Amino acid sequence: MPHSIASLHLNYALEDHCTVLRHAHSGPLRVLKSLYPEGKGICHNILIHPPSGLVGGDLLDVQIQVAQGAHALITTPGAARFFASKEHTAKQKTRAVLSKHARLEWLPMETLAYSGCLGANETIFELAEESMLIAWDVLSLGLPHAHQAFLAGQFSQHLEVSHHWLDKGLIQASDQRLLNSALGLNGKSCVASMVLASGTPLDKVIKDRAIDLARELCHSQKEGINMGVSSPSEHLIVVRSLSDQVEPCMQVFQKIRMAWRTEVWQTATNTPRIWHT
Repeated sequence: MPHSIASLHLNYALEDHCTVLRHAHSGPLRVLKSLYPEGKGICHNILIHPPSGLVGGDLLDVQIQVAQGAHALITTPGAARFFASKEHTAKQKTRAVLSKHARLEWLPMETLAYSGCLGANETIFELAEESMLIAWDVLSLGLPHAHQAFLAGQFSQHLEVSHHWLDKGLIQASDQRLLNSALGLNGKSCVASMVLASGTPLDKVIKDRAIDLARELCHSQKEGINMGVSSPSEHLIVVRSLSDQVEPCMQVFQKIRMAWRTEVWQTATNTPRIWHT
């Protein structure tokens, strides 16, 4: 069977106080029409991949440009799925470049790494001065709800804010020390990261407030989820999470996003409509 290769180029520009999207695609990767539930300044888009999953050798390539002053919010209607592969690696690559004073919210639903998959997910953000980013990456190993553990295969992760932070690792099903040790994933199947990043160093007062808000929301959660907040650079704040299921993590991340929008961006706490369907 031939491999599926799909690409999508998204270019956001601010025109007459309206964030406008122009895009081009190749293969089975699409963007739905632009929505403006918060007014013309913030453009909401939903990315869809009709095959609904990747197998060995498939490639999804998303390139994003956000021009000066534009504000884009991008999400997906459901989980990205990496199915079992016999030999070739399935890859998903995303690169976003933000110009001065641009804002991007990269908020995809979770990635499901099926047992036996050979998967790689690479996401890179490049931020100019005064640009800002809220983004997350949520990975579920196996299918916890179906009681299907991640027993075979491997998955590599690359999450980067260029020049400021890089989180890169390889999760192999055979690495029981990583999967089950208290120094590793501690038996948790959902591994997630969330960042608030700025092309210019964050104001200390604002950064401390954003950290406090995130920690308060993390500490308010029930047992079964471990979360931590840190600031490895003056340009960003990172929230890390380990949990048994995706849902508790997503609930916290969505609350943190709303808090950061209000306190750091002075923007209303709008929630994408697709999350409620």
